[in-house]
Amino acid sequence: MQPVSLLIGNALTLYMLALLLRWAAPYLSINVYSGWGRWLRWITDPLVNSIRRLLPPLGPMDYAPWAAVLSVWFLRVVLVGW
Repeated sequence: MQPVSLLIGNALTLYMLALLLRWAAPYLSINVYSGWGRWLRWITDPLVNSIRRLLPPLGPMDYAPWAAVLSVWFLRVVLVGW
């Protein structure tokens, strides 16, 4: 069972990194609407958009990517453990 939990933990960690890269893309001059940045939107937008619908508007800051990272981190802790 150890290799399966390791695989799940690594996949969720990579997904958290993709969420953080999607959040930081404008600051890093990564165009997420063309080129290789498009796959980033394709992977992360379903979760981020569903969280955006749940969160109330909180001013100019978009907290949905951070809430998505925390959700995936919590899921990782529950499934894999520390």
